[in-house]
Amino acid sequence: MADAAGMTVGPRVSDAAREAWAQASGADVRAACRRGAWHRPTAGMAHGFVQANLVMLPADLADDFEAFCQANPVPCPLLERTPPGSYEPLRFAPGADLRTDAPRYRIYRRGRPDPGQPTDVLEAARPDLAGFLLGCSFTFESAMQQAGFDLRHQTQGVNVPMYRTQRACAPAGPFAGPLVVSMRPVARERVAEVRALTARFPRVHGAPVHVGDPAAIGVRDLDSPDWGDAVEIREGEVPVFWGCGVTPQAVAQASRPELMITHAPGHMFVTDRRDRELDEGS
Repeated sequence: MADAAGMTVGPRVSDAAREAWAQASGADVRAACRRGAWHRPTAGMAHGFVQANLVMLPADLADDFEAFCQANPVPCPLLERTPPGSYEPLRFAPGADLRTDAPRYRIYRRGRPDPGQPTDVLEAARPDLAGFLLGCSFTFESAMQQAGFDLRHQTQGVNVPMYRTQRACAPAGPFAGPLVVSMRPVARERVAEVRALTARFPRVHGAPVHVGDPAAIGVRDLDSPDWGDAVEIREGEVPVFWGCGVTPQAVAQASRPELMITHAPGHMFVTDRRDRELDEGS
């Protein structure tokens, strides 16, 4: 299967198609999502464009959720908030639609996810929903690749592994719950380097929150992520953990708001902003 630009978007993505998608723009990715032509994770797509986590909530919870993001800026770095009933993020992707332009979504009702991961949420969205775009660590992966880091989930063709930790987020209003982290294996001798590199991007999670022993943050089994897929950790590598924008989904399960609509983990909303705009070390 190919989209209008000739990029293969079937169930298995070839190396050539992966490279083509890497050179695509954020608008290209969103257009494919809106047509239903792309429904896979977005790691490695649209190099140089900011990727974002997505949350939509009823208006009466929006101020509390913004306060939660402000209290927890590492897992939930707020990029943009849209007014109730407006699904166009004017600052990061004018002309886009939060309801259709991510590859897949999750719908939580009082903490329980609906079955499946729909490719749009036009039927579930209500006119009183406010939208939030939160920074995503896929944004700094371009810088990691340029520095020669092997992004194992990309080379293995799987979704990045994500884990629920025993660290609690700072509560705000009705919102409380555990910190979620993403993990990437890094050569032991390059940990300081990757820490410094990703610290330049505080609006997309920034520096790692933990390095090494996963049990120290309550992660029992790296081979059994709560979201995403396990990846190989090779001799001489250590697991490195970053704050993750799936945290609001764990918070939804813990706090049980009436309704929360999010992206499916790893299936990000790709914006028109460039990652260099968020690089505070450039």
